[in-house]
Amino acid sequence: MTVTAQLSTPRRPPLLGPVALLLSLGGLLALCLLLARQSAPASGLPWMLGIFALLVLGGFGVRSSAQGESRLARVLPAAFTLLLGVLAAEGLLRAYAVPPGLIPTPSLVLQALWNARTVLLQDTLYTFGLEGLLGFLTGTLAGLLLALLVVRFRFLELGLLPYAALFSSIPIVALAPVIVKAVGLDWPSKTAVVAVTVLFPVVVGAVRGLQSAHPMHLDLMHTYAATPAQTFAEVRVPTALPFVFNALKVGSTLALISAIVAEFFGTNGHGLGFRIQIEVGRFNLDVVWAAIVLSSVVGIAFFGLINWLERRFVVAGREA
Repeated sequence: MTVTAQLSTPRRPPLLGPVALLLSLGGLLALCLLLARQSAPASGLPWMLGIFALLVLGGFGVRSSAQGESRLARVLPAAFTLLLGVLAAEGLLRAYAVPPGLIPTPSLVLQALWNARTVLLQDTLYTFGLEGLLGFLTGTLAGLLLALLVVRFRFLELGLLPYAALFSSIPIVALAPVIVKAVGLDWPSKTAVVAVTVLFPVVVGAVRGLQSAHPMHLDLMHTYAATPAQTFAEVRVPTALPFVFNALKVGSTLALISAIVAEFFGTNGHGLGFRIQIEVGRFNLDVVWAAIVLSSVVGIAFFGLINWLERRFVVAGREA
């Protein structure tokens, strides 16, 4: 009876969790205020001691915030880790007096991100919205169509898939200058680079998914006298969706990368790749890092959108 009562009683979180969380927040606030008031680099020892104390307190904060099953409990550890990493980088760069022209501090990067927000947002919209997203959609649609043809005609599978795997292994830095010089310096060349980069992972993933249907399910549909279209829609498509979304998540990370790399080899004066290249030549590395941070945020958001669509169509379809 006592054991049953103990098992049914919910376990209370330890008192150390909230206390450590408050201490870590206080340490983070104190270090932020210290960094804001510090105009000249201090000696290395106080900074190293502050970073060590911050990491210890932050470790307890991450551990305490990880308790529970809510969405906030899953997000807080990653947020604490990112904040601790940024503040530790700020402290180390200031402690060793690293020149901003070599490695800028995170505070300078944030300042550059705010000061150049208009130009950087325009470049991001051009690179991702026009080149990356359009190339991603073009490569995805072409890959799905090609995968349907490969599954339908056996000789295409034997004669085309090996070359698809071969072309997918070509580095972007080797493919981009060829396409840019052939198509031109405007946005269609970057769109073509992104489409080619996304095409082959989608082809391979969709073909594997369409061919992964269980033979018993296919025989059952044949027993029910289902048409090929019904078998395709009811069996092959649901089986292929996880493979297709895995390929789309890979393509979502490659789309923005390939668009930025393609802009290194020629552009009309727009885009994140152009901005990074021109600011490196001017030694404005704070703007360069601001562009990198912005591209990372956009890439993570696009990956999260694909992941949400996967849960919406794949997980919800399985539960239904």
